[in-house]
Amino acid sequence: MFSGFAKFVMRGNVADLAVAVVMGAAFGAVITALVKDLLTPLIAALVGKPDFSSLAFTLNNSRLLYGDFINAVISFVLVAAAVYYFAIAPLNALTRRLSPQADAEPPKLKGCPECLSEIPEAARRCKFCTTAFAA
Repeated sequence: MFSGFAKFVMRGNVADLAVAVVMGAAFGAVITALVKDLLTPLIAALVGKPDFSSLAFTLNNSRLLYGDFINAVISFVLVAAAVYYFAIAPLNALTRRLSPQADAEPPKLKGCPECLSEIPEAARRCKFCTTAFAA
């Protein structure tokens, strides 16, 4: 029973997932620090009020803290923007630079009369059934 569990844990995708969770937690801490320590004070410098948690109103003797909700929404938007602009956009740009250009025209295809598969027009032999074609 333990050997089956050991095989499960040692599979590549489980280890990759564990590494991803740890890296995600570390990255989350970095993004949270960026938002809390840099972006929120910057907004406070521009707007004048960094914390909306004191905003509330009372309805039927219940205190509704809509300021906390505003803080959470602002925090979410800032975290999402920070992740996009500091992680996703640079990775997309790097991927575009490193990947081959997709603008190249795909080769023209012709049909093989024997197996009816599509092969490049310049091919002299079918890659599926090895039928030879005249040059």
